[in-house]
Amino acid sequence: MFGHLFTTKPVGRGTGLGLSIAYQIIVQKHRGTLKVNSVLGEGSKFIITIPIS
Repeated sequence: MFGHLFTTKPVGRGTGLGLSIAYQIIVQKHRGTLKVNSVLGEGSKFIITIPIS
């Protein structure tokens, strides 16, 4: 899901870069965490944690 070019949209819609870029910024650059809790048919909740230096 956080992989480069992953998308659930039809061909020609979206780039598949959104979560990949968010992951790079949050996890790799700021050493935080990015988690997702998802329930089919109900939606998803993203939990972002960034440490304070």
